[in-house]
Amino acid sequence: MRFLLTLATVAMLTAAACPAFAQGTGNPPIEVEQPWARATPAGAQTGAAYMTIENKTGNADRLTGASSDVAGTLQIHEMTVVNGVMQMRQLADGLPIPAGGSVALKPGSYHVMLIGQKKPLTAGETFPLTLTFEKAGNISVTVPVQAMGAMQDDKSGGMGGMGGMQSGKSGGMGGMEMK
Repeated sequence: MRFLLTLATVAMLTAAACPAFAQGTGNPPIEVEQPWARATPAGAQTGAAYMTIENKTGNADRLTGASSDVAGTLQIHEMTVVNGVMQMRQLADGLPIPAGGSVALKPGSYHVMLIGQKKPLTAGETFPLTLTFEKAGNISVTVPVQAMGAMQDDKSGGMGGMGGMQSGKSGGMGGMEMK
């Protein structure tokens, strides 16, 4: 009898730990691949985290938020260049993650914005980050911090030198607008 009770308890705990499997999808849940952040200089109040989010389920999902103890506020942002002006805006409704697809968060594009950093991000260190998805729930990852000029695997030649960007202007990029 004890064996059956233990087996039932293990089955319930397994189902709670794996909601994608409990729903009967048979597919693995959202996967977060290669998370990373760029080191920030002393006194910097903002930073960013990057990664690739892969949705291995048959249902679209949405990244709706993030949390970490490294900053006071975390937001999902998008950067675009419109008429030579770089614009960064919060995605108030979150970032759609297509069914069976992936979305790259990388410099010059989508990213998790760290606002009100509690201390600089230092190359070689890591920090915890919890991503909140509309359907998949919370997924926690460890984010390694790379050197200030790091671009990870981004080959776009995009926004590599933005570490020194300050209110309103960045060298050679024209103006920057935050919305």
